Amino acid sequence: MSGPHQGQQLVTAGTALSDAQAAAVLVHGRGATARSIVQMGLDIHQEGLAILAPQAAGNTWYPNSFLAPVEENEPGRSSGLQAVEDAVDQAVDAGIPRESVLVGGFSQGACLASEYVARNPRRYGGLAALSGGLIGETVDPDSYDGEIEGTPVFIGCSDVDPHIPIERVHATTETFELLGGDVDERIYEGMGHGVNQDELDAVADLVVDLLET
Repeated sequence: MSGPHQGQQLVTAGTALSDAQAAAVLVHGRGATARSIVQMGLDIHQEGLAILAPQAAGNTWYPNSFLAPVEENEPGRSSGLQAVEDAVDQAVDAGIPRESVLVGGFSQGACLASEYVARNPRRYGGLAALSGGLIGETVDPDSYDGEIEGTPVFIGCSDVDPHIPIERVHATTETFELLGGDVDERIYEGMGHGVNQDELDAVADLVVDLLET
């Protein structure tokens, strides 16, 4: 598709795709940049992991809350999902199996990463959703079809995040469990909207597991 985020820079870091065993597609949050999420990616990097980070036009993937009706966030939402898919496809085209590709993000990026995996169910190397959840006014876990075949899913969020209701976190977890994911949901008391060391450690563990398979 052609949308506002197509044609934007794809930032890469870590091990070169041509030499990598696995890849992490990391999606930045509202007002941030691909380079900023790459810095987080370098915190969890291990030799053999390529990092790919798509960039949103204007540093924002979609204009409204992820809890708004889907049509109010178009075409940004669909264009952002395409940007995630293009990055995943670039890793696969370089010879990395899809089951060795981790998809993750923070905030808006976590929402897009979650939505991408749920809407394109198959085995991935992992999903890491940090302070985010599935997109839409409501989430009906039964409306998602397919299997993610035991894909490791890490979902981390505060219990008082001003942007992410805890009920949406739980609905996202339930959805991925129904899709056949191996889900690790962690709720952090009083954290607010951010990423903590325990989350980084959990994602780093996913990377280690990827490189050992």
